[in-house]
Amino acid sequence: MSDAYKDIGFDSNRIGFGRRAGIVVVDFQKGFTEGRFPLGGRPMVDRAVNNTATLLAAARKAGLPVACCYTAYSSARDAPLWKIPAVVNDFHHGHPSTELDERIYDKSYDMIVCKTAPSIFFNTAVASYFVKEGVDTVIITGCNTSGCVRASINDAFSYGFRVIVPEPCCGDVEEGPHRDNLRDVGRRYADVVGLDEVLAYIETAGRRNMTETP
Repeated sequence: MSDAYKDIGFDSNRIGFGRRAGIVVVDFQKGFTEGRFPLGGRPMVDRAVNNTATLLAAARKAGLPVACCYTAYSSARDAPLWKIPAVVNDFHHGHPSTELDERIYDKSYDMIVCKTAPSIFFNTAVASYFVKEGVDTVIITGCNTSGCVRASINDAFSYGFRVIVPEPCCGDVEEGPHRDNLRDVGRRYADVVGLDEVLAYIETAGRRNMTETP
């Protein structure tokens, strides 16, 4: 089957992993991961949380930096003009829907930021943190693929990082938008890969870090 994008040069090469990776975890807050909330309880998101927990355990063991974010506002008044009522009305500081899911968050290790826009990088210190840590590759996980994950991919690319997206570690409300958006960013900005490939890279990075430690 012909692919008009590839025919004109899209997705013509792999970006590949660099020397050191940082992992971002986008919006695995309870408002998205628990079914008691209007936006929660989606099977694809639950799958992504469990797979991300596996990835993060390896990343922390290897000493790689991890940045987690949640979305929250003081009130509906300071929220952007979201077309999603639950985000505007419920995602307020202190509301249980803004708490990070315990499966993915280690408060003794992870950087945590509150974001107010789709991307984890927008008006946060994540990019500068990664620069300080010597990161050249950003591995992006989280939800939702078609929204905040995609926005974070775009910004990581714009900052000049190599962008790697492990498909099993991202989730959305429906599979169609998840697949469509990953296919699209894979043509332009990122390598979309399996979890096993990322875990193999992290294991290698961990061994390299140990040999370089004074």
